[in-house]
Amino acid sequence: MNGYLNESNFLMVEEGFTTRDLLENLLGELCQGSDQRAFFVADLGDVVKKHLHFLKALPRVKPYFPVKCNSSEGVIRLLAELGAGFACANKAEITRVQGIGVPADRIFYSSPCKQVAHIRYAAKHGVQLMTFDNEVELSKVARSHPRARMLLGITADSSPSAHPSMTFGTTLKSCRHLLEAAKEQAVEVVGISFHLGGRGLEPQAFAQAVAAAQLVFDMGTELGYQMHLLDIGGGFPGTEDTRAWFEEIAAVVNSALDLYFPDGSGVEIVARPGRYYVTSAFTFAVSITALEEVPMEQPGSDEEESGSRKSLVYHLNDGIYGAFSCLLFDSPCPRPRLHKRPCPEHPSHSSSLRGPPGHAEDRIADGLELPELHVGDWLLFGNMGAYTIPASSQLGGCPQPHVTYTMSRMAWKAVQLFQGKPLQAEEDRESLCTPLSCGWEMAETLCVPPVFAPTGII
Repeated sequence: MNGYLNESNFLMVEEGFTTRDLLENLLGELCQGSDQRAFFVADLGDVVKKHLHFLKALPRVKPYFPVKCNSSEGVIRLLAELGAGFACANKAEITRVQGIGVPADRIFYSSPCKQVAHIRYAAKHGVQLMTFDNEVELSKVARSHPRARMLLGITADSSPSAHPSMTFGTTLKSCRHLLEAAKEQAVEVVGISFHLGGRGLEPQAFAQAVAAAQLVFDMGTELGYQMHLLDIGGGFPGTEDTRAWFEEIAAVVNSALDLYFPDGSGVEIVARPGRYYVTSAFTFAVSITALEEVPMEQPGSDEEESGSRKSLVYHLNDGIYGAFSCLLFDSPCPRPRLHKRPCPEHPSHSSSLRGPPGHAEDRIADGLELPELHVGDWLLFGNMGAYTIPASSQLGGCPQPHVTYTMSRMAWKAVQLFQGKPLQAEEDRESLCTPLSCGWEMAETLCVPPVFAPTGII
């Protein structure tokens, strides 16, 4: 084992014990006490499953996990143990990753807009792989980090219909000029980077982006650069109901790579899957701290009938200034599950969810049909692993939620098998036919080697 993760970092559970069971135990303890703080339960076995599936579906692609998507210690340690790299957006993320022992050659400083002080920090700590998409950024790196290895960030489509997530990246028309400017400033360009974003992305967009990258590779080669690295960014879905979509994207990516960067061409491929790894692994539990009743006006009804319908506004102990900041990253609000099963005969009411009282703009969800709930009741939100951890803070009265990490014994054995550590007993090896969590893949049938070969990347 690499030593980034051990059994003290998570709660080991036996097969058949689910995340819901653990939530029930934790909520049972909280209901008996006075602590009503929101918290996460993270199934690290789900992350293991996603990693193995990614390597099987995209065998030529080395994953770099974007720390901004989920900076929780358990996720970082697990992915480091599995050999993944890390895409860091700033000094703090580089420090966090290197703080657990990840070497600099497994870190990609992927932000397209970097502070000079952070560039110098990266240089001092050996992080060389970076990206740029304009002359200002190029000049900053040339002055502050002469040993940097740069990827030119491009947009895959310069037309007005380009995907709205494609905020950064230069157009194909500007690529030659930027490559020539890099040559004049003695900056080494080693490849191309693009990022398509995730929501509503058509798989064919990856093929178009890879084709555009091949054109820029040719430009770089003509100018004397040793181009050998392609970063295909993120945009891979990770919830259980999007598996077919992920498979379609993977098929398109593999075909495009075989066409434009065939195996044996000397070009290494990396990606930055974020939501894919962590979305479905995290469940968030919040409690109701206050409620308001708002009468609903119904045109055409008399006063007595109008008063029989009401709209309920529930204030929760977390909001958009905490874990629900994911709503600011174009994520739809997951539908809550009720901790307590309601009586079937109780009517539903039009309901809205808000953050802690005192912040009128802290709107989490509207138009939900829920039974009447009470202060102290708990709501459970699944698929809460992406863009919920790093932004959580004391702002808006939302303390950092605690994360309880869990992993099944079979998932832990799969991690050991993945690292090449022999299992202790024959029955352990046979038992790896058991699914790791919800059962996308089974570990022993994948037979994938450790993914990382850092010396060949930069």
